[in-house]
This record gives sequence, C-alpha cells and structure tokens, in this order.
Amino acid sequence: RPDAAVVVATVRALKVHSGRHEVRAGRPLPEELLEEDPDAVHEGAANLRKQIENVRLHGVTPVVAVNAFPTDHDSEHRALREIAEEAGVRAAVCTHFARGGKGAVELAEAVAEAAEAPGEFRLLYPDDASLREKIETIATKVYGADGVDYDLTASRQLDAYERNGFGRLPVCVAKTHLSISSDPTLKGAP
Repeated sequence: RPDAAVVVATVRALKVHSGRHEVRAGRPLPEELLEEDPDAVHEGAANLRKQIENVRLHGVTPVVAVNAFPTDHDSEHRALREIAEEAGVRAAVCTHFARGGKGAVELAEAVAEAAEAPGEFRLLYPDDASLREKIETIATKVYGADGVDYDLTASRQLDAYERNGFGRLPVCVAKTHLSISSDPTLKGAP
C-alpha cells in the first residue's frame, strides 16, 4: 500500500497542453515551444490537475516532480510550482539527469514528507466487481467518460473472461499518453 505517489510533469508537456504548440513525432520541436512562456504553462495545467485528482482518488498524497530540461526557464518552473501549490500538493524541480542524485534531493525530501502525510490507500473498485463495473469505474472516475459502450466482440470476450474465472482480476486500461481522452488531439482535460 503506497503512502505517496509521484506525478511527473515537464514544462514542455504543459505548454503543449495549452494548445499553443503542435509537436509532431520525427520533427524538431517548434522554436516557440522553447521560448520563455509561463502563461502557456498555466494554460496547459488542466491535464496535470486531473492527474493529481486521479492519484487522490486512491487516498494517496501526490508529489509533482518537474522533470527539468536545460531549455526550461525559472519562471516556468515557478509556474509549475504555483499550479501544484494551488492543487495543495508538493512540487520539486528535478535535475537528476544532469546532476545525478544531487538533482533529485528536493524530490526525495518532498516524497518523504508526503509519505508522512495522513492518507489511506484505497482501490477504485472492489475485487468482486464485474469486469464491466471495473472498466466503467476507471472510464468515468479516471478519464471522465459518461459511460462505456461495448461492441459485440468485446462483450463476448468479457463474458468469456468472467466464465473462465478472470473476473476478480484487476483491470488496466492502456491508452494514448498524449491526452486524458481516447483522442490524442484533445489537450487539457476534456
């Protein structure tokens, strides 16, 4: 049972979630993405706020780890700290890639403090919930869906899993990392 959880964020990711910048795989980053713009960091914070909320669903204290890049600006790190503070969580700027363990001391201290904070880990659903109930719980509570529809093949597979004794297993939902939704072009927390 975890006592704390780390949510990793980058200035770049929040700027992209602001909707101001378009990043394409295999192409260089847009020059303007690397320019100082703390307002874009604030504008792109909806997804980070949702991830903090998702950790709290489990009764665990989150810590925001700002994975710092050399192209980041201090004002943008301050913006990320402000977002975390507004959400009532700790934040630490991490430079471990460049500085090794010394660059992760602030994070280690924040995690240790968070682990000491009151909390009580809980699962999102009981083990004995049906697979459909588990999937719906994840879809609605974590991803903000209004419900779940199954095509015939998926419905038959779920029935077969439950008949074969797999209904009590946990469910993991894999999706794009580019959006909290199933649509990678939707930024923020739609």
